[in-house]
Amino acid sequence: MSEISDRLEVSTAAQFKALGHPLRHRLLFALGQEAATISQLAVALGTAKGNVAHHLGVLREAGMVHVAETRQVRGGTEQYYRRSARKFDFVGEGARANNTVVLQAIAAELETDDADPLVLLRNVRLTADQAAELAATLERMVDELTDAGPGESRYGVVVSVYRPRQPQPSAGS
Repeated sequence: MSEISDRLEVSTAAQFKALGHPLRHRLLFALGQEAATISQLAVALGTAKGNVAHHLGVLREAGMVHVAETRQVRGGTEQYYRRSARKFDFVGEGARANNTVVLQAIAAELETDDADPLVLLRNVRLTADQAAELAATLERMVDELTDAGPGESRYGVVVSVYRPRQPQPSAGS
């Protein structure tokens, strides 16, 4: 079984293009801890196997997933896919545009969550230093989370510190 690296820098146009569909992010979420087959992913995400196969192919070409293992089953070969890295670092020009697709994928995940997810949105006035400190603290908290193992449920954690769009003064002001 092939190993997974700790981090992958996502910075090329081809990589960001591969992430241009919310289902591809959902596939990466689903493959976050363990390898899975196309059939397993189709069931987990509630979509057709052909759809999963297509999107996995795009992610594979971009180097974001790989075949970790193959098994012979009833005369056929099952391929188990795995993420190429535990964490993806989004950098460069495509990083900001990628946020919209990530949020669409998260929204789709929230719709399928049986429990009531915690979603908080608060606008608060901070200095630039306070905002940077908050972002660093939240990033550290998430990075320090320890995986409980394959027998436990998966949870998604999304964290953002951002500046809301500022109202533009009207022409008559």
